[in-house]
Amino acid sequence: MRIGIKLIIGCLIAFAITHFEAHAQTGTGKQAFYSAIASGSTTAWNKQLEAVNTMSGNDKKAFQGALLMRKSGVQKTPGQKLSMFKQGHKLLEAAISQEAQNPEYRFLRLMIQENAPKIVGYNNNIADDARLVKASSFKSLPETVQKAVLSYSQTSKALNGLQ
Repeated sequence: MRIGIKLIIGCLIAFAITHFEAHAQTGTGKQAFYSAIASGSTTAWNKQLEAVNTMSGNDKKAFQGALLMRKSGVQKTPGQKLSMFKQGHKLLEAAISQEAQNPEYRFLRLMIQENAPKIVGYNNNIADDARLVKASSFKSLPETVQKAVLSYSQTSKALNGLQ
């Protein structure tokens, strides 16, 4: 049970991105994705999972993986939580293995790893991901993603001081 409570608390803290409009949660596109992932709404997560299913390639894997890991914290049993987390982990890591230098994918992983319970053992890439996100590639990200990164950096230890 401790895993579940820690995962829920960690995810809630991790995704405390507050600078997106609430109505964007049910739309499509990156703003809707980041707004949904920041929310505590399973309805928003499910709608974004549906939207992500229409995507293809690595974006689909990365976004679906992040959403599943986010959603895992509200599953009823520890087994369900861990199973969904592992499913999301596999998808996100597959996307990263295809595009290791993609700063958006690495940002997604950073958010998850920085707040995942230590017991799941998913925290080995925080420093590397933070370095990549802070690098000049950050400025090449779409404006919506930059806003999400900057907003998250206000609560992140690894991205502290990013501007």
